[in-house]
Amino acid sequence: MFLMKKQFIFILLPFFIASASSQSTNEFKVNAVLDSWHKAAAEADFNAYFNAMTDDALFIGTDAKENWNKTAFMAYAKPHFDKGKAWSFSMIERHIYFNSNHTLVWFDELLNTQMKICRGSGVLVLQKGKWKIQHYVLSMTIPNDVSDEVVKIKTPIEDLLITILENKK
Repeated sequence: MFLMKKQFIFILLPFFIASASSQSTNEFKVNAVLDSWHKAAAEADFNAYFNAMTDDALFIGTDAKENWNKTAFMAYAKPHFDKGKAWSFSMIERHIYFNSNHTLVWFDELLNTQMKICRGSGVLVLQKGKWKIQHYVLSMTIPNDVSDEVVKIKTPIEDLLITILENKK
């Protein structure tokens, strides 16, 4: 009986190692895509930045009005990239999660930016063997200790926007 258990473990061990290795390889590749994407923005490499995204990608920015499909985001970003430096985000911390068959990734990250700490989150999909960004959300973080002050500052601006958006329904 003991010998059978031992053989069973040795038979299954390669599968467990291969599975763990696959996840770490994919995690490395996802990190590389996101790091390269942020680097492309810092270096104003328009083509590399947008080639990292799927054709149907969405980018949601920090302003409530910034909800762009890829084409609209490219139009917004082009003048920034043409200046020679778009924006510079460096990753502080990142968490990556895979679906069961490793074809979909969702992640969140903390970024050091010109706006101080921001949070990025999004989804990558595996297309033709390459990870591509399909959805990205950039949010400014607000420390709880100053949230009341921030709300006071943004209230008159966003009250108007709320009215406009609610009237569109």
